[in-house]
Amino acid sequence: MKTCLFGGSFDPIHTGHLAIAKAAIQAAGLQRILFLPAACSPFKTGRQHFFTDEQRLAMLRAATADIPQAQVSDLDLTLPPPSYSWRVVAACREQAPTDELYWLMGTDQWEQLHRWARYSYLCEQLTFIVYHRGTAPEPRPGTRALFIAGDHPASSSAIRAALQAGQQPPAEWIPRGVSLC
Repeated sequence: MKTCLFGGSFDPIHTGHLAIAKAAIQAAGLQRILFLPAACSPFKTGRQHFFTDEQRLAMLRAATADIPQAQVSDLDLTLPPPSYSWRVVAACREQAPTDELYWLMGTDQWEQLHRWARYSYLCEQLTFIVYHRGTAPEPRPGTRALFIAGDHPASSSAIRAALQAGQQPPAEWIPRGVSLC
């Protein structure tokens, strides 16, 4: 089975995340995409999430209800912090040893991939699906990657900033069924 891991803060999930997931499903012929909210990124230590883990999981379930290939997993939330992607991959490999594994990410993560813990292990286990705006990023030696283009303006940080300022974020950025209250 072609299974894609889509890790992130999802603080909150927005329609851009869904557009990226749908583009990856189509481009790679994915049969399953696991949305994995991160507990604590090693690159974002000290930062608290705006929404609780329970709220992020509930928003993810509501937002992905209409995507047949989508599943929401609390796996990363149950692993010891910080959130290392290799631990998620190892746990998924243990649960489904014959699955063909992919990891969906943006260009910003692709540019930092060499800094991820157990980088070589990840390269052995995964094909990376890299979502980019504009020019495709450069391939990396020793990796398998599929580059997909798009241009969705939604941003979790902009949504949080609007909420903190007592404003409503753009309605088209909030997936149907998701409540930010």
